[in-house]
Amino acid sequence: MLELPLWAWIIAAGVLGLLVGSFLNVVILRLPERMKAEWRQDALDTLEMESEEQPMPPGIVREPSHCPHCKHPLAVKDNIPLFGWVLLGGRCRYCKTPISIQYPLVELLSGVLSAVIVWKFGPTWAAVAGLVFTWMLIALSGIDFRTQYLPDQLNYPLLWMGLLLSLLPMFVLPPAAIIGAAIGYLSLWSVYWLFKLLTGKEGMGYGDFKLLAALGAWMGPGALLPVVLLSSLIGALVGGSLILLRKHERDIPMPFGPFIAAAGWTWFIAGDWLWQHYAQLTGLR
Repeated sequence: MLELPLWAWIIAAGVLGLLVGSFLNVVILRLPERMKAEWRQDALDTLEMESEEQPMPPGIVREPSHCPHCKHPLAVKDNIPLFGWVLLGGRCRYCKTPISIQYPLVELLSGVLSAVIVWKFGPTWAAVAGLVFTWMLIALSGIDFRTQYLPDQLNYPLLWMGLLLSLLPMFVLPPAAIIGAAIGYLSLWSVYWLFKLLTGKEGMGYGDFKLLAALGAWMGPGALLPVVLLSSLIGALVGGSLILLRKHERDIPMPFGPFIAAAGWTWFIAGDWLWQHYAQLTGLR
């Protein structure tokens, strides 16, 4: 199978990405609800309070897909990644409630980015690691965009994967991974406290620190400044555009995690190319 042409691997990765994207939608929608239910139960246990029996939100793996509005189980043909949403005309087959555009967008994003990973790394173990890296960033971004949470259930595995892969080594050596993780966390942690001391407000959440630490573990400390600058640029462009279009109020917090993830993935794929062109433009080489 390794003798297959690269284009065949790229197509296969794109199809796999579409399938995984369908699962990522489940993670994005269900994981925060499970987290909230567990937090509520932990709080009640800590306070030694009895709680009314409430069913737990659907699990991520076992419970079949269903319409969030009418709860009707979805047929297999309705679950076909990307095409199921198109064939249904963006509405539930049973109650005709509009289906969020998130579903096909996440599936399409996962498919395209998965294909790019295999185009970059070829049929290698680095591509397998890159696919997992990509899918976890998509899930984190989707959850943060919807809820402003960056759950530890995804951040910590991403961090530990980067550290463990450095032992091979795959992308960076262990010293670079450890230092990258430490600097990634402490840099945003310092900015957070400086901003809070000066303004009395919280400018970002702890999940952002952990996400940047994970990116530092995967790519080393040299990637952190470009990632922060790119994420700030992307955030300014997107946030400014939404405010100008009156799609977002100035006083409402905007999640920063998707911008960090987008910048991190971009540097992961094209960091060397971007640095070479920047050095040429600025005369550094």
